[in-house]
Amino acid sequence: MIREQLKTRLVEALKSKNETAVSTLRLINAAIKDKDIAARPAGNADGIDDTAILNLMQSMIKQRRESIDMYLKGGRPELAAAEQAEIDIIAGFLPKQMDEAEMTAVIRETIEKTGAAGMKDMGKVMGALKAAYSGKMDFAAASAKIKSLLS
Repeated sequence: MIREQLKTRLVEALKSKNETAVSTLRLINAAIKDKDIAARPAGNADGIDDTAILNLMQSMIKQRRESIDMYLKGGRPELAAAEQAEIDIIAGFLPKQMDEAEMTAVIRETIEKTGAAGMKDMGKVMGALKAAYSGKMDFAAASAKIKSLLS
């Protein structure tokens, strides 16, 4: 489903001559193709599924946010703006992200379900969250929240 959306948006971007969208969508497609090729030896000839694509897009956004920080520290706001434009395009394919209150409630519920009692159970909680809320939650923020709740 996400692959079809990417193809449609790429055609639209090409027709409207939106160079930023075209280059960003091509980057996404190249990253997906790379993951598809890496998945072949594991017996996955059809390529990665939508969940893996969502995870890939989230990691692409994370990389760009880190780049924005470095560009701003280096006094290059024009490059930071270009990275932000790419983030906006990539984020258009992700489901609505949970806000802080929703994320906290879900984390508390998951901690109760998994029976996590301390920091040694953090991996169990993160695994359950990633399985249930992939693409809907910022896991870097969730990790910090889990640490504070389990401490």
